[in-house]
Amino acid sequence: MAATPQKPAAATPRRKVSRHRGEGQWAAGHFTPLNGNEQFKKDDDGLNVRTRIETIYSKRGFDSIDPNDLRGRMRWWGLYTQRKPGIDGGKTAILEPEELDDEYFMLRVRIDGGALTTRQLRVVGEISQEFARGTADITDRQNVQYHWIRIEDVPEIWNRLEGVGLSTTEACGDTPRVVIGSPVAGIAEDEIVDGSPAIEEINRRFIGSKEFSNLPRKFKTAISGSPLLDVAHEINDVAFVGVVHPEHGPGFDLWVGGGLSTNPKIGVRLGAWVPLDEVPDVWAGVIGIFRDYGYRRLRTRARLKFLVADWGAEKFRQVLEDEYLKRKLVDGPAPAQPLQRWRDHIGVHRQKDGRFYVGFAPRVGRVDGTTLTKIADLAEAHGSGRVRTTVEQKMIILDVEEAQVDSLVESLEALDLTAKPSPFRRGTMACTGIEYCKLAIVETKARGSQLIDELERRIPDFDEPITININGCPNACARIQVADIGLKGQLVLNDQGEQVEGYQVHLGGALGLEAGFGRKVRGLKVTSDELPDYVERVLKRFQAEREDGERFATWAARADEEALS
Repeated sequence: MAATPQKPAAATPRRKVSRHRGEGQWAAGHFTPLNGNEQFKKDDDGLNVRTRIETIYSKRGFDSIDPNDLRGRMRWWGLYTQRKPGIDGGKTAILEPEELDDEYFMLRVRIDGGALTTRQLRVVGEISQEFARGTADITDRQNVQYHWIRIEDVPEIWNRLEGVGLSTTEACGDTPRVVIGSPVAGIAEDEIVDGSPAIEEINRRFIGSKEFSNLPRKFKTAISGSPLLDVAHEINDVAFVGVVHPEHGPGFDLWVGGGLSTNPKIGVRLGAWVPLDEVPDVWAGVIGIFRDYGYRRLRTRARLKFLVADWGAEKFRQVLEDEYLKRKLVDGPAPAQPLQRWRDHIGVHRQKDGRFYVGFAPRVGRVDGTTLTKIADLAEAHGSGRVRTTVEQKMIILDVEEAQVDSLVESLEALDLTAKPSPFRRGTMACTGIEYCKLAIVETKARGSQLIDELERRIPDFDEPITININGCPNACARIQVADIGLKGQLVLNDQGEQVEGYQVHLGGALGLEAGFGRKVRGLKVTSDELPDYVERVLKRFQAEREDGERFATWAARADEEALS
């Protein structure tokens, strides 16, 4: 019998082999853009858009703006389109960018080191009143943000800002953003080293230069010689922290690779001591590594923190020394533990020259142009005309004679700018939220202000340092992961099964030498309406259960979930 013919075996499908294109690192020779952002940056440097704004867009109006300029390059000059009114949070991730865009802009004014003169502050306030419908929020990076800006008005705003030495240059975009610094640099009695000259030199040499105007993503810098560690150095791409070397004296401890957003990482020490006059060169070396070795393939992995996590501190320092500085750095000590919890300089403090500075607390960073001009008036009447912003959305008036302190404090109180805030007023921060931000899901500023009022009424005897940070989306602009109580905005279900605004809760985060991220309690989400009840309940449990001297973060780390729910 003849054998039955066998069917040929089915061919095994050949797996398509795609050529690995790397991470888009320029240092590895990968210059071909791997996403739309990299393409528009290659097509034209973001700094070049200023000419088009001045000569075309401001004259022809919003509809004349090229899309790659509108949602890309204009950020290099501090401009983002703001959220169109009336779009609820449930549509944030659904609508196309052009559906979310309003024909108005947020404009960010960079205030490096938080340093302002009253002349500058008055101009900031006048621009707010004339062009921004009175808006002028203080951010947690010492900047001021306007809203309702028309493209037609931008050249005149630039002219006025630059006329007093301010700018919006690289306030946003894939650039070196504002350099934050101690708001009491050069005046504090306990200062280790004044970092202001380094901030000024970095600005003079590098800001607005095309040497670093095309980075993989944004680059955040902090420089402070304060023993209070007052610039959130742990969550910046690069930070210089004041220390005293046993042989070389005052200088800075070098940190790299911090950042929050949806993949938070605490920065790491490189173990290197940097003298003041070498800070700009070392800064340029670190940002140069980011430019050349940073990951450009995926935007979600394009921050320096991912490169540092992959390389480790030892390799990063070696590349910095061998390829960029061409010399070895000096080994140095870590910063000492701060002696106090609050790092915001609120209240009345003696300066090293015998005068005083007075720190005061606006509500969740929300001020307006009229208030800013009144603050400028107070600073001139009671001080020398110097004002500072802080990384906690607060402000400081410098150089107040002792005889003027009480009068200044009373005048600030009359403006609802207290120098003696409750822990809730002092410790609550909020991002922009759904009012203006296209990424936001929930409201933040008004919610934070209402929460302050409720907690002051309900727990008037609460006197422990507490931070409550409110964010409108997962991106952590208000640093939710490192707050005692961090609130991440999202839509949640209420008791009736309806989708409403609410927050996922993070508890027990902290900055300082015990820096760490808050814990998420399984399934713990609260609606906006329930928020005051929830925070009151948790804080009263903390009061009842805490050990002597125990911080909220420490208690939250050991408490059972029932106590935190």
